[in-house]
Amino acid sequence: MIEESVPLSIEKAEQIAEYRLRLYFSDGHIQEVDLENFLFSSTNPHIQKYQDPEVFAGFEISDGDLQWNDYDLCFSLEDLYENKNLGNKKHSAA
Repeated sequence: MIEESVPLSIEKAEQIAEYRLRLYFSDGHIQEVDLENFLFSSTNPHIQKYQDPEVFAGFEISDGDLQWNDYDLCFSLEDLYENKNLGNKKHSAA
């Protein structure tokens, strides 16, 4: 959970797979997020364009936020930090 009194930001992001990013937060937390399911389950054409791997790879860190194309696509810091609400597959124990 994010500490409210500490301003949180993303300091660095690296692409580790086609739609998977490793994010480095200002508090030292490192989180890997896979956005493939989010992108491919969306019916919004503004989001669907990021299904193109070259377009997806155009992400950047701006003022501590992960974003694409001047905030055309972005996610809440809390969701990225906790890796939730990102369309992740739910795995059940066999």
